[in-house]
Amino acid sequence: MSEAILNIKSLNVRFGGIQAVNDISMEVRKGKIVTLIGANGAGKSTILRSVSGIVKPEHGEILFEGENILGLSPDAIVAKGITLVPEGRRVFPNLTTLENLKMGAYLRKDNDDEELNYVYRLFPRLEERHWQLAGTLSGGEQQMLAVGRALMSRPKLIMMDEPSLGLAPLVVRDIFSIIRTINENGITVLLIEQNANMALKTCDYGYVIETGNIIMQGDGQQLLSDERVKEAYLGKSKAK
Repeated sequence: MSEAILNIKSLNVRFGGIQAVNDISMEVRKGKIVTLIGANGAGKSTILRSVSGIVKPEHGEILFEGENILGLSPDAIVAKGITLVPEGRRVFPNLTTLENLKMGAYLRKDNDDEELNYVYRLFPRLEERHWQLAGTLSGGEQQMLAVGRALMSRPKLIMMDEPSLGLAPLVVRDIFSIIRTINENGITVLLIEQNANMALKTCDYGYVIETGNIIMQGDGQQLLSDERVKEAYLGKSKAK
């Protein structure tokens, strides 16, 4: 069994009087795809933003490769090997596709040609449109760009927040195919996804989050076949 690359222990996050994450403990094993599913506002994005250093938890531990990274700045966390593909893509609309990709390598001191060529192999369309302003790309192309930009930092763990949001079904299939390819190339993936069916079919392990708490966990196929998950997240009622 592979070791945990990310280990979250007793994480608590509060925004004012709202407990967004309530004493959550979970792990992401090296080389695996792990997904978090749950309704909007369940606390999923807060977990990713805490790992990224964007949100400061009340208490708990976030261990990456055995080191507690809680309290580190977001750029220091990127330097450790963690990148986030944010919800809504967040590309720089007035920069070209290539300039956006180069922004992903801003902490790199060495040549980034190897990563750029890798991104272009994954997303040939980005190479075709490398001088096009990112704001003029389609939604699917912008999502490809957001993933490609995250890969430019040479991450060990890539976190994705709703990568299929607002995309056509054919593009969604392409995005999930790329997620599997990225993982097969040795990068661990932590995924938040409203399309629970696709997420659970793709992941090795999943957590179900409700109101800041983990209520279920298990491998993807186990959760897919669970009647409670079917009813709540897959749009399938229990058999009568």
